[in-house]
Amino acid sequence: MRGLFFYELLNINLSSRNIILGGKNTSLMLKKVPNTFVIVFFIIVFSAILTWIIPGGTFDRHSEVVNGIERTVITPNSFHSFESQPQTWEVFSALFAGFVDKADIIVFILLIGGAFWIMNQSQSIDVGIFTFLRFTSKLERFELIKTLGVNNIVLTLIMLMFSVFGATFGMSEETIAFIVVLVPLAISMGYDSITGVSIVFVAAGLGFAGAILNPFTIGIAQGLSDLPLFSGIEFRLFSWFVINLIGITFVLRYAQKVKKTPENSPVYVEDQYWRDKGKQSSDKFEFYTPISAWVSFILIFSVMLIFSINYNSTTLKIGNSGITWPILPILTGIFAIFSIISLRKSVHFFILNLLLFTILLLIVGVMGYDWYIMEIATLFFSMGIASGIAMNYSADKIVKFFLEGVSDIISAAMIVGLAGGIIIILQEGKVIDPILNSLASLMDNAGKVTSVGTMYLIQNFINIIIPSGSAKAALTMPIMAPFSDVIGVSRQATVMAYQFGDGFTNLITPTSGVLIAVLGIARIPFEKWVKWIMPLILTLIVIGFLLLIPTVTMDLNGF
Repeated sequence: MRGLFFYELLNINLSSRNIILGGKNTSLMLKKVPNTFVIVFFIIVFSAILTWIIPGGTFDRHSEVVNGIERTVITPNSFHSFESQPQTWEVFSALFAGFVDKADIIVFILLIGGAFWIMNQSQSIDVGIFTFLRFTSKLERFELIKTLGVNNIVLTLIMLMFSVFGATFGMSEETIAFIVVLVPLAISMGYDSITGVSIVFVAAGLGFAGAILNPFTIGIAQGLSDLPLFSGIEFRLFSWFVINLIGITFVLRYAQKVKKTPENSPVYVEDQYWRDKGKQSSDKFEFYTPISAWVSFILIFSVMLIFSINYNSTTLKIGNSGITWPILPILTGIFAIFSIISLRKSVHFFILNLLLFTILLLIVGVMGYDWYIMEIATLFFSMGIASGIAMNYSADKIVKFFLEGVSDIISAAMIVGLAGGIIIILQEGKVIDPILNSLASLMDNAGKVTSVGTMYLIQNFINIIIPSGSAKAALTMPIMAPFSDVIGVSRQATVMAYQFGDGFTNLITPTSGVLIAVLGIARIPFEKWVKWIMPLILTLIVIGFLLLIPTVTMDLNGF
């Protein structure tokens, strides 16, 4: 992101002396804390050591149709041991294997990075941030808003929006694309990159943990447990509210501390990368609209018009129900109106309008057409090319900017591949199933509260080695659900234990490609992130256990 104006907006007076001192402190700190690549590689080595210690074994598996989708699940009571397969030289091939396994996320990151770099050359995001901050500053003339704090309101609304996305359609990988926009926005508002990541990634994680209608977690887990889909929604809604209240409060308190004293941010030095992009003030923006911007608009509008004709109605799936609307024709019409208005002002506002409708189409695609990483990456890639055309860039220039963006973000893609190697080592060593079997045996001869708490802790632990919510549901619920019948715990409570256990540790697990990608793009060292967020994680884990107690001690609807 070039040409941002963070210095003027933050009023930060960074003298050369301060920068040098900051660099010196960072150098000393880095001698104590290994690089993120080193940390992840050490985890790979530790995983390989486990394959020498833990005996090999596996569960039998069978196919089962869950909510109309065929999934491979574990057959209960089918665990059997066999000779272990210790991993040795495989620790060095883990990067290659991880790249293959996480290829979709890696390509997604590279396409997003390249596309946004093209857009960033236009300084449109700079203009958007400046306009947004100027608008919010005007709101302070209202006494109520001034009392609450306009920035607090903005951060809360953004977090609630992403939390709803996480709770309803399981937003996870999609958050990667928003980091590129919301991190510089947060820094422009006087915060840091941790705040920027929190208002999108942490917010979506809070919603994911307190899922209400998430088909990828609740839907699969309840389906495998033979429960009515999305039953028990009343208590889940209450849990979502409690989880978000705690999470948003934590982020807002931290954001206020950083805004008061930016140097106290644990990533203050790392954020120099973002501040270095901000040396051009708003008075240097040149507002104009080239003919090519109108050409870009006509091309995009024509494509949207064709899709509107072919898909004149869309069923947006919300949980187990859906709403059918002519959403694409509506969006096409609104896009045309907004585009003409923005083009009459400047090409920068047209590109911002293009970004807005890209996000809206992403939501429609995910909720209405089951889009995943490939479709989303294609959407943002098209947005980048359309932005380049609108700015009247030549084909060679668009390619040049795209490759610069890929180069700038390549380290984030590399760390995702390396983190993927952790799972490969554990899978090839055949130790995941023995771990599952051993943990399941911990629940024998325990009371209801203890049993549901044990399930909860097991799910938290398993989430570190199996970060995929849908995969974990398919692997654990066939074991947990029948076992809950034996110990007298409702299957709905078991699903809740899975839900909480799947959600909270997503924010710290090094095997999560999404987390590693988000931190890589934001340039936040993994160890600093864990140190910062650990108090919130521990608090949420405790709150999760307290929320589970009523599921086995009270007569709740659906339980």
